[in-house]
Amino acid sequence: MSSFDEMDAFEGASLSARAMAARPQPYLDGLNPAQRAAVEQLDGPVLMLAGAGTGKTRALTARIVHLLNTGRARPNEILAVTFTNKAAREMKNRVGQMLGHQIEGMPWLGTFHAICVKLLRRHAELVGLKSNFTILDTDDQLRLLKQLVAADGIDDKRWPARQLAGIIDGWKNRALTPDKVPASDGGAYNHRGTELYAQYQQRLKELNATDFGDLLLHMVTIFQAHPDVLAQYQRWFAYILVDEYQDTNVAQYLWLRLLAGGHKNICCVGDDDQSIYGWRGAEVGNILRFEKDFPGAHVVRLEQNYRSTPHILAAASGVIAGNENRLGKTLFTEVEDGEKVRLIGHWDGEEEARWIGEEIEGAQRGTRGMPAFGLDQMAVLVRASHQMRVLENRFLKIGLPYRVIGGPRFFERLECRDAIAYFRLVVSAEDDLAFERVVNVPKRGLGPKAQQTIQLAARANGVSLIEGARLAVDGGLIKGKGGAELKQFVTDIARWHRMLKDDTISHIEVAESILDESGYTAFWQNEKTPEAPGRLENLKELVGGLEDYTNLQGFLEEVSLNMDNESAAEEQKVSIMTLHGAKGLEFPIVFLPGWEDGLFPSQRSMDESGMKGLEEERRLAYVGITRAEQVCTISFVGNRQIHGQWQSAMPSRFIDELPEEHVEVLTPPGLYGGSYGAAASSSNLHEAAAEANVYNSPGWRRLQARSQDRPVSQPREHKNTVIDMSAVSSFVMGERVFHQKFGYGAIQGIEGDKLEIAFEKAGVKKVVAKFVTGCDDIPF
Repeated sequence: MSSFDEMDAFEGASLSARAMAARPQPYLDGLNPAQRAAVEQLDGPVLMLAGAGTGKTRALTARIVHLLNTGRARPNEILAVTFTNKAAREMKNRVGQMLGHQIEGMPWLGTFHAICVKLLRRHAELVGLKSNFTILDTDDQLRLLKQLVAADGIDDKRWPARQLAGIIDGWKNRALTPDKVPASDGGAYNHRGTELYAQYQQRLKELNATDFGDLLLHMVTIFQAHPDVLAQYQRWFAYILVDEYQDTNVAQYLWLRLLAGGHKNICCVGDDDQSIYGWRGAEVGNILRFEKDFPGAHVVRLEQNYRSTPHILAAASGVIAGNENRLGKTLFTEVEDGEKVRLIGHWDGEEEARWIGEEIEGAQRGTRGMPAFGLDQMAVLVRASHQMRVLENRFLKIGLPYRVIGGPRFFERLECRDAIAYFRLVVSAEDDLAFERVVNVPKRGLGPKAQQTIQLAARANGVSLIEGARLAVDGGLIKGKGGAELKQFVTDIARWHRMLKDDTISHIEVAESILDESGYTAFWQNEKTPEAPGRLENLKELVGGLEDYTNLQGFLEEVSLNMDNESAAEEQKVSIMTLHGAKGLEFPIVFLPGWEDGLFPSQRSMDESGMKGLEEERRLAYVGITRAEQVCTISFVGNRQIHGQWQSAMPSRFIDELPEEHVEVLTPPGLYGGSYGAAASSSNLHEAAAEANVYNSPGWRRLQARSQDRPVSQPREHKNTVIDMSAVSSFVMGERVFHQKFGYGAIQGIEGDKLEIAFEKAGVKKVVAKFVTGCDDIPF
C-alpha cells in the first residue's frame, strides 16, 4: 500500500491518526513486493507463508514497526509471540533499529510461556492458585511424580515416573485436563495414567505450583470458562503476531484462536515445509487449516530466497514436492546458478567420513575454482547423533577442528563418559577418579556417607579407592544392600580385568560385558525418556568403534589425547549437528551424509507415525538442503556399521526425488579406476552393493550409469540382482526368522533364493535367504 493509499484508508479518521500515517516509512525500503504486502495488510487474519531464507523475520518486525509508526496500535496493544527468548530479544532489537530508537513498553513481546506467566499471575485464583505460585523445574516435577507413584504402590523400575511425566506433558500439549483425557488414552501408564494425572494436578494446587505445561493449559481453561476475562484480552490485544506458527502444539493453537476470536487481527508467520517437531507435540495441521480457521484470510507467500543458489532451491523443491499435505510455494532467487547439488555414494561410513574430511580441507584451501572458505563456514548435518562418532574420529585423526552444536562432542556425552570411566577402572584399578564417577552409577545404594567411608578406609591404608572399598566391605563398615552391591562391584572390576588378560576374549566382548553386567545398559533401557534411546544408540556406537583399536588401552589413550587436544575457543571450527538442530542456521557449504533408507528417512519415525512420519522426514530433508548457501553435498553408503553391526544400506528414497538436472553425481574414490587410500576396490564394491540389493535402486543405477557415461537402460549384470531359481531354500513357509535390520518375521513366500517375509515391525520385505536366520539358530 503506498503512502497515498494509506492516507485514503484514514479518510474520516482523526487528525492525529492521519498525521501518523503521513510519517516517513523508511523501514519499507528494500522490501520485495510480497514482503511489503505482508507488512501493509494490517486488518484481518494474515498468513505469511515464508519459505526458507525468504526474510520472514525482517517482514515480521517491519509489520510491528508499521503498526506503531502509523498509530494503528500502541506498544502495549501488540501481542507478539515467539518460541525462544533469543528470538524475542532479536525481534525487539530489530524493531528498535527500524524505529531509530529502542522501543519501550512492549510487555507482550515474548515466548508463549513468558506471556502466559504474566497472564496467569493476574488470574491464578480462577484455577485454584495464588498469584505467587511457583513453577516447578523438571527435577521437582519428577520428584513429585515419584512420590505419587510410590504411594500408589507402583514399581518405579517397571513403570518409571519419568515415563509418566512424558505422558502428562503430552496431554497438556493437547490442552487436556484430567477429566478430558479421551478413553483411547486410558491404557496409558499401566491403565493408571489418568488417575495419577488427576492426583498430580491436585498436589500441584496444594503446593501452589505449576509445571511449564500448566502455564498454557491453565490460561486456555480460564479463557474457555470465563468469557469476560477472554473478552478483556481480546480488546486489549488489538493485533496479534506469531512467529514459527508451524511449530505450535494444540494448546498454543487454542490459546491463539481464543485471543483472536474477536477482531481476528492475527498474523501468523511460518512454513509448513519446515514443520519438523512433531515428536514434541507440534501440529503441522495448525498452519495447513489457517484459512478454514479464519475465513477470508489473506495468504501472502514469501518465495524470493536470499540464501541459496537456484540449483539448491530446485533440489529442495523437488524433494518437498513429494509431500501431499502442504500449502505449496515455489522458491526462486536472483543470484547466479552456482554449483549443482552434489551426490556421491561410498562403500561405507568410514570412507564417507574420510572423503568429507578431505573435501573440507580442500574447501579450506580453495578448490574447483572457488575461493577458500573458513572452517566456520562449513557444516555437517546428520539425521541421528550416533552418526557423529565416525565423523568425529576422522576429524580428530587429521587434526580438523570441529564443534558439536546442540550437544557435547561424542566422547563428552554423559553416557560415553560413564562408559569410558568403567573402561579406565577395569584397565587400571588405581584410577580413583574413574572409581568416583561410576561406583554409584547406576545407583547401588551408596550415598555420600558410604562413599566417605570408602575414602577414609583408602587413606588410612594408603591404597586406591577400589581397594579401600574392599577393605570397607570386609571390615563390615558398609552393610546392607549398599555393602552387598559394593562387594559385587569390586568383584566384577577384578573379573573384567582378568578377562582383558585372556587372549581368547576380545576387548570388544569385555566392553560389552562391562556395560551389560554392571547394569549400566539396563539403566538406560529402563529410563523412559526421549533421550534414553539416543543414549543407548551412542553406547552401542561407542562399543562398535572399538573395532578400530587392537585393545582397550589403545582406545583410552587416543580418547584421552583427543579430548585434551581441544582447540582454542577463537579458532575456526567445522560445525557438526543434527538436522533438527540446524533449523534456522545457514552455511556456505553443507554436507548431508547418511541418506539411506532406515536411517533417513528414519525407520522408527515411519514405524511409529506411518505416512505422517514420512512426510515429516521429507520436511527434514528440505530443511537440510536449504541450510546450504553455495555448495550442498548429499552422500550415502552401501554398507554402514551401526552400533557395531554391519548393515547393508539402500539409498534414501529422497535421493530419487532430486531433479536430475540440478544434481551432479560424483564418482566415489576408488571406484571406476579412481584411487583413495584404503577404499574398497571397484569389483568388491560392485559385489557388496549387489548383495545388499543396492543396485535395485534407480538412484544407485543412475549414479553408476552417469559416472561411466552409460545409459540407465543398460545396467551391468551383478550377482544377486536376479532371482536364482535353481537355489533350494532351507526355509519353509510360515517359519519364523530373524533379520539383522528388520527384526523378527514369518516367511510367507519362497522364490528360489528370495524370501518374502512379513516382519513384525518393518512390514513385508523381499530379502535374500542368506541374510536371515532361523530363530532356532539364534543363541540366547
